[in-house]
Amino acid sequence: MPMLRIARLLNRHIWTTAKRCKCTTNMSSFPTTTPPAAPLPRLTLDPEVENHLKKTYCNDQVVASIGQEEAERRFGHTIDQLSIPPGYTTLRVNTVSRTRDEIREELQQILQKEYRNKAVPCPPVEPHPVLPDVLVIPTTGPHMELQHHQKEVMVDLSCGAAILRGAHIFAPGVLGATAGVQAGDQVSVYVDVEGKCLRGFIKPYAGPKVFVGNGVARMNRDDIFSVAQEQLSGIGVEMTSPLYDCPPLNDVMSDSIFLQNLPSTLTGHVLNPQPGERVLDMCAAPGGKTTHLATLMRNQGTIAALDKSQGRVDKVIANAKRHGLTCIQAYAFDGRKAASEAAVCSKDETLLGAPPYPPDTFHRVLVDAPCSGLGQRPALGNKMTLKALKAYPSYQRKLLPAAVQVLRTGGTLVYSTCTLTLAENEGQVEWLLNTFPCLELVPQTPYLGGPGLPGTSLTQAQLQMVQRFEPWGGDRAGDAHPADRDTIGFFIAKFVKKAR
Repeated sequence: MPMLRIARLLNRHIWTTAKRCKCTTNMSSFPTTTPPAAPLPRLTLDPEVENHLKKTYCNDQVVASIGQEEAERRFGHTIDQLSIPPGYTTLRVNTVSRTRDEIREELQQILQKEYRNKAVPCPPVEPHPVLPDVLVIPTTGPHMELQHHQKEVMVDLSCGAAILRGAHIFAPGVLGATAGVQAGDQVSVYVDVEGKCLRGFIKPYAGPKVFVGNGVARMNRDDIFSVAQEQLSGIGVEMTSPLYDCPPLNDVMSDSIFLQNLPSTLTGHVLNPQPGERVLDMCAAPGGKTTHLATLMRNQGTIAALDKSQGRVDKVIANAKRHGLTCIQAYAFDGRKAASEAAVCSKDETLLGAPPYPPDTFHRVLVDAPCSGLGQRPALGNKMTLKALKAYPSYQRKLLPAAVQVLRTGGTLVYSTCTLTLAENEGQVEWLLNTFPCLELVPQTPYLGGPGLPGTSLTQAQLQMVQRFEPWGGDRAGDAHPADRDTIGFFIAKFVKKAR
């Protein structure tokens, strides 16, 4: 879960293909052709952060395996892909009360109506061939043929990233608009890449900006900027022709579908909670994985969902209510303090209560750890410092002892991140195995990712047990679904607690 926001961009273009390349298990098959320039700039990282990440991808073990040139090419393509949205929108469906086929059919009908007035055809809604509760919708783009309108709207980096994943622009997200913009006007939308556009800007913005598509203004300019930003609501610009076309689904069938990156949904299946069990989600907000676990449990059992912020816990509660899930107990509590020898827990499996919890309480524990978020896509900028990046592993290690302590013997612990660094991923697996002899790294099912990255003391067999998703596709089987390859950067490790 990323904790730092994106902030600035490099002013040069990246080289990429509009057609997604196919990756195979043969490392030498990595694409080497020079494709045409793409419309989105290459992600800019702090130079120290980029060098640190390069050392991850070009460490001695990697170079010994595939060579320096190949390692550097992989790293470069990883950075290139981070500014581009994934090739598929993935949706997790709520199967507690309806089947995936029923939800798929209804969603397809909604999209057909939505796309009647669009220049691009309605995308198909397809079932994922392995994950039984996932639907995938292909992304199209970049649509280089789009014309730029005279009237412009400016948004910030986070809003721009949301547009590239299919969102409309809510009124509070409008930074600036040229004079005379009225409801119903055709407008071109640009991202302020340096964060220097002041709210209410009225002239065409002359600073560095990136075009992300065209839309129709749904509010007058004066109505947007005549009141305080916190008083605004509603859609300011409806994106009718985005640079990358993904269906806008934020308010569509909200009780039946949940927008979730494929590796995040996979994490729940790897944990594999069963009806009637006690499950702990140590870093639960905003509740995507928590509600998935409850769905997999058929809403039977108890899930303790923790997060330090009450505001974020409220989002977990809201998502659980929206999906009709009653087995989730959410608490504003620091997961690092979740274990206590003095705590008492009811013997009734359906009664749990507030944290902390005594040892051996839970059948399964999920630690979807706060991380540097460097695997998120699209990332149009990042101002994270090396000092901030290096702080994450130590914080993550403060969560893990409590997770191990409250886990029952024979229970399952899953650790996951949405980042790319060795220290936050394979390095943490190495540390857990060295620190807690009771933990055993075990194979995962389903297995849709690629093996772990060399660079630690983990053996080749152990690297095959973890799942690493690379933005450039990684080492996957040739028959893998394209949505498994073209997704965010992510990492999953699974452990079983043995008897002492």
